[in-house]
Amino acid sequence: MSSSTAPLPIIAIAGLAIETSTFSPQRTRLPEQFHPYRGNDICNDKYASFLGPDTQLRKEADWRGALIGHALPGGVVTRELFDTLGSEICSRLLEIVLDAKKQGRKLDGLWFDIHGAMVVEGLNDAEFVLLDRIRKVIGDDVLVSASMDLHGNVSRELAHGCDLISCYRTAPHVDVKETKERACWNLVDLLRKRRKEGEDFKRPLNAWVPIPVLLPGEQTSTRVEPAKRLYDAVPGVEKMDGVLDASIWVGYAWADEPRNRAVILVTGWDENAVTKGAEKLARLFWDVHEEFHFVAKTGNYKECIDAALKSGKSQRPFFISDSGDNPTAGGSGDVTWGLTKLLERKEFKNEDGPTVIYASVPGPDATDVAVKAGIGSTITVTAGAMVDNLHAGPITMTGRVHAIKHGDKYANTEVVLQVGSVYAILTELRKPYHLEKDFTDLDLKPREADIVIVKIGYLEPELYDMAEDWMLGLTPGGVDQDLERLGHHRIRRPMYPFDKKFEQEPDLRARLIPAANEVLGGSDE
Repeated sequence: MSSSTAPLPIIAIAGLAIETSTFSPQRTRLPEQFHPYRGNDICNDKYASFLGPDTQLRKEADWRGALIGHALPGGVVTRELFDTLGSEICSRLLEIVLDAKKQGRKLDGLWFDIHGAMVVEGLNDAEFVLLDRIRKVIGDDVLVSASMDLHGNVSRELAHGCDLISCYRTAPHVDVKETKERACWNLVDLLRKRRKEGEDFKRPLNAWVPIPVLLPGEQTSTRVEPAKRLYDAVPGVEKMDGVLDASIWVGYAWADEPRNRAVILVTGWDENAVTKGAEKLARLFWDVHEEFHFVAKTGNYKECIDAALKSGKSQRPFFISDSGDNPTAGGSGDVTWGLTKLLERKEFKNEDGPTVIYASVPGPDATDVAVKAGIGSTITVTAGAMVDNLHAGPITMTGRVHAIKHGDKYANTEVVLQVGSVYAILTELRKPYHLEKDFTDLDLKPREADIVIVKIGYLEPELYDMAEDWMLGLTPGGVDQDLERLGHHRIRRPMYPFDKKFEQEPDLRARLIPAANEVLGGSDE
């Protein structure tokens, strides 16, 4: 419990989070795409619900929000937008620092809430650049704890700039809240330790191991082996004497930057323990690197649809992941290739054919026409390929308006157009479809459909529970699962799976990274 005599430590909250594909032609340009929260509103956001007014963690510190923003994954962030939001973060942090100074106090800590796969025009390591700018405002003495996605990237510089970093331990990510809460409790505990030890306090060490492996999340899901047993080993390392936290990052496969690769990071005070723990996890990772495989049966699009049509009633609804344009992995969401190929199939030309739900294709003009025409009207509209027309052009369809919905957080307006036996969801703005409610709100019954095709990679929990069978479609787009045909040329080599054979085993020794207030030397290798 916090002391009743000493003032609570002041902890600021800041960060920007987005997963960015450099292979998507889309650009992230607008501040509202990050859905920013500012000041006290941050603790009321779903990402920080564990800091609600009645929680114990809230009572352990004086939490002061600056700005956090979480954008739907997408294309490269423009430098102008990054500078705009980054400057606002720094300005708000300066206000917190100055306000604390007026009270005769100081800023003690920062919760740095990031994803780890943000790419910004002209920058190689956007999260580190942001943190470096923040450090110039808050100083090196402030303790920083970062929470991240396991599909983020941890450069040596980012590890040096933070005192603590923790990431998700599940994919699909069902431990988001727990990870952010762990990062905050670790920071609170570290501040307690500093207050107790005074001048004798030493900041923790980070043992960092880069691993030359870069795989998509659909091959590294913790639902299946070998990722399941790999991540199951993390708590054991964390429990070692002298260790505070342990994490494994798979890295982000759809960005072409030198920092993109798998990383192990173990944090603590005992040099031998953090080194031993990090090297243990690195060895486990490398020993199984050739065992990773897709989380579901895979096939090209035709093979997936053929398999769905041949499936029996007990295998329906049969889900197909149109994975190449997954908007929650960084795809533009407006590739029309999948819907075009679907509507070309003769099996779905008539209304009495197998029922198919397709989610989704953006088309603001199409949704506007549908809204004006109304439910039940037959219309001809064109949608998609406004951003990514590398694989197919805009698609023109004639069908009956089945449903209309307004006010969605992401899509704004959604329309369902029935074309033959296909119920195609068209949106004003791109949107991921992860929940059963996403469909039922549109008068669709996914559990009763024959086939449900979603722009996604591995199925999120509710979809996974609904699916009686499932295939991962290896389709084109900005997050193509076939990494080798995307054309990476800036990642470090050798790198698995781009390089199948290594002349020598990679160096899996831990690199001990000094505290943020000490000079970082040596190579980032």
